[in-house]
Amino acid sequence: MTRFLIRRAGTLMLTALALTFIVFYLTNMDARLETLAKTQGSARMSDAEVTSWLARNGYDRPLLERYGEWLGVVPGWVDTDAGGAMRGRCVALVDTAADAPRFCGIAQGYWGHSTRFNEAVGTVIATRLGATGWLMLWVMIVMVPSALTVGVLAGMREGSRTDRVLSTGAIVTTATPEYVSGVIFIAVFASSTVGLSPLLREWGWLDSPVLFQGNARSAMDQITVWNFTLPVMTIALYGMGYIARMTRASMAEVMTRQYIRTARLKGASFASIVLKHALRNALIAPFTVIMLQFPWLLNGVVIVEVLFSYPGFGWTLVEAAGNNDIELLLACAVVAVVVVLLTQLISDIGYVWLNPRIRIG
Repeated sequence: MTRFLIRRAGTLMLTALALTFIVFYLTNMDARLETLAKTQGSARMSDAEVTSWLARNGYDRPLLERYGEWLGVVPGWVDTDAGGAMRGRCVALVDTAADAPRFCGIAQGYWGHSTRFNEAVGTVIATRLGATGWLMLWVMIVMVPSALTVGVLAGMREGSRTDRVLSTGAIVTTATPEYVSGVIFIAVFASSTVGLSPLLREWGWLDSPVLFQGNARSAMDQITVWNFTLPVMTIALYGMGYIARMTRASMAEVMTRQYIRTARLKGASFASIVLKHALRNALIAPFTVIMLQFPWLLNGVVIVEVLFSYPGFGWTLVEAAGNNDIELLLACAVVAVVVVLLTQLISDIGYVWLNPRIRIG
């Protein structure tokens, strides 16, 4: 296991380097750098002024050199302005140029400066990723137990009426994207003119204007059922169907195995057969699907966070892309790559734990 983890860690690092270089190349293309210069300077800048701005800010050097600076393995660029004052990537971190370190990249914990939020990228990412972390936590708490329960109930008796009803519901939720279910939830539960809220107020069952809040920005200060239910349910509903269908298929297959028939012949109760013999083996395939929900959530929350005005990781990614914030875009890409690779590693380890017959070569 130790050698396996070392090999996988090396593979993950090489993969991360390759993917971050691709993202770095795409975000530092000439057209994007020109847009950045005009965004930070003036939209009416001439080509000569754009070239001068890029040179003053260190964007005129070779791509590999700038990538090495961003990683923190190449000394940061340093230049002197017309007045003789030093400027550069590392100089901006200290009060005096003499105290500036030679290296200032990701390896040293410096992610760059966000032009959109005008603060350190590391601070922005930590705050926004923490907000999305809470959203993902509650989504998983709601989604995973519900999906596994639906899948197990449907797969225990394949072909029954319960199976058909639950399977149809799972297909419907999977086929409904977040931007559709989110709008429906807002119209039904968060509108003061249509949906359930006016009806409940008329019956005297509701004192507040709406049943749930359609804007989740207040959840940044305090998470409540009122402001967090709709974004959580929007994301959970979409992923729930896929996990439930996978669990149902795996459970139905396990229930036909020979050891299940043997347990029945020995007189074991149906509940004991499901819980002690079938469930653990049936969870191997859904486990992978559940682990893949984490990288999906980082991308899926983009729509939901923008729809419900929740300033998390997805909302920040949209802001960075819309405002051509290169440093922040790169940081978002690094986070996404790390999450995807780590969840794949955890998924492989989970296989061995769920099924000891699987051996690591």
